[in-house]
Amino acid sequence: MPASDIDKVFKALADSGRRRLLDQLYRDNGQTLTALCEHMAMTRQAVTQHLQLLEEAHLVAVVWQGREKLHYLNPVPLHEIYARWIQKFEHGRLDALRTLRKRLESNDDEKA
Repeated sequence: MPASDIDKVFKALADSGRRRLLDQLYRDNGQTLTALCEHMAMTRQAVTQHLQLLEEAHLVAVVWQGREKLHYLNPVPLHEIYARWIQKFEHGRLDALRTLRKRLESNDDEKA
């Protein structure tokens, strides 16, 4: 993922309103603007602007069904961020938990 695309994703995620929109799409994917507005404490125009930023960051994909514009969560950019920055830090924790489990299990075997 190019740096400019990553910047757009982080910018999109920086706003709590946009994160709420993503949460709403996670709960019920494929919603119209009207349906999304029902769950947001902001104007329709504000929701539209937030959705535009989410689309530009490729976090939301749009599908037209007739005259309805449906919004879908696209988790790929989030996964790319996870794979690049977060996943590598989990390995150490998982290794530590595995080592701890082995030590505890070996202590239990010695006591038995």
